[in-house]
Amino acid sequence: MERQEILEVVRTHLVEELDVEPDEVVETTNFREDLEADSLDLYTLLQELEDRFGMKLTDQQAAEIETVAQAIDAVEKYATGDSEQGP
Repeated sequence: MERQEILEVVRTHLVEELDVEPDEVVETTNFREDLEADSLDLYTLLQELEDRFGMKLTDQQAAEIETVAQAIDAVEKYATGDSEQGP
């Protein structure tokens, strides 16, 4: 999956869950500082990414994700390609 496609999945999720504008979600966006996301918001996003891209993050790996770019990097690094949902 291309980086831009992963960004679109993240963007769609955040727009729906946090009621933010799509142009607010770019790779440099910090979940907490820029979008005021809380721990539950981040957990929900990471759970969706894990389910969609067939990956599993440890608690430590998940805790290190602070920006959209880091979330995309995690998908690129840990996705197995065994996704439960289609793109």
